[in-house]
Amino acid sequence: MSKERARRRAERLAVLEKKLANEKRRARRRAAMRKLKPRVGRSGRLYRRSRRQRVGIVVVPLAAAALIWLLVPDMALRVVLTAVIIVALPALVVVVLGRKA
Repeated sequence: MSKERARRRAERLAVLEKKLANEKRRARRRAAMRKLKPRVGRSGRLYRRSRRQRVGIVVVPLAAAALIWLLVPDMALRVVLTAVIIVALPALVVVVLGRKA
């Protein structure tokens, strides 16, 4: 009788382990799919900034770079100042426009 109970218990455990493995695999798949989908904020908008702000983020550094390339005579200084604009742009955007959640 105890051998029969042990066999049934082993079968139950095997089925349970199989279910747990399937659920873990599903959870990993769901997590991977969640990472691929673009995140939409509470308001339902995909972009955090308005169109006007995004245009400003692009146009102002391009205008500054154009002025640098037109007004600065030294080529090395031009390259350095353009690199400074590229590196400092993300920080300036956050400082000037603030973090939108």
